[in-house]
Amino acid sequence: MDSIQILILSLVQGLTEFLPISSSAHLILTPELLGYQDQGLAFDVAVHLGSLIAVIGYFHDDIVRMARDLLRSLRANGPATRDARLGWMIIVATLPIVVIGGVFKSLVETDLRSTLVIAITTILFGLLLYWFDLRGVRTRDEYSVNWQDALIIGLFQALAIIPGTSRSGITMTAGLMLGLTRSAASRFSFLLAVPTILMSGALVTLDLMRTDLPVMWNELLLGAVLSCVSAYLCIYFFLKLIENLGMLPFVIYRLLLGAVLLLFFV
Repeated sequence: MDSIQILILSLVQGLTEFLPISSSAHLILTPELLGYQDQGLAFDVAVHLGSLIAVIGYFHDDIVRMARDLLRSLRANGPATRDARLGWMIIVATLPIVVIGGVFKSLVETDLRSTLVIAITTILFGLLLYWFDLRGVRTRDEYSVNWQDALIIGLFQALAIIPGTSRSGITMTAGLMLGLTRSAASRFSFLLAVPTILMSGALVTLDLMRTDLPVMWNELLLGAVLSCVSAYLCIYFFLKLIENLGMLPFVIYRLLLGAVLLLFFV
């Protein structure tokens, strides 16, 4: 890949991973629209690693507290702090995609990667996001999430195996449906991304290890760094602006993207 291709694909991954507009759809569509060859498994792993490092870096203090308090809560009569409870809720919310993603992995990688599927899910789940952003009471923070809420968010997240759904978008939708504020729904979604991206990256890495494709380390390193920087900035500004900005701009983008795909590429 040339430098321009690496730059574009890395920025696409970094910016769309945490915005409610579907990174998988954009990574599928970008090479097709620009006439690039598929970037390959190794590059996908690298840019996802960059996004993972970004979210861990941004939420470093939160993750350390959750991990510490989780371990303490495992001891007899260990303190059940709010960070420990939040950590457990992240674990509960991760379980559905582990099961459902494993069962439907082959189907998603073949039949559901079409432009028509991406267009439909982009529009459908964009409208769903707008409905719950408009109708949600938005009074709860992420620490109020209980195990039933976490399971519902996790089941919604499992829908993100369908390209165009958007993992961040569908989990924010679930959070808004359950009464979380925009920032709380976003923070829970971003924290939930850590185990989800880690596991999906591990699966792709295993697939990569089964192939004999050459590895271009300079391209992978550049892609990871660019993805990390853009993802970190995306998280920072999104959380700063989302309470006042709302989800409407992202819904409009999804509707326009879906319409363009249906009109010109299906």
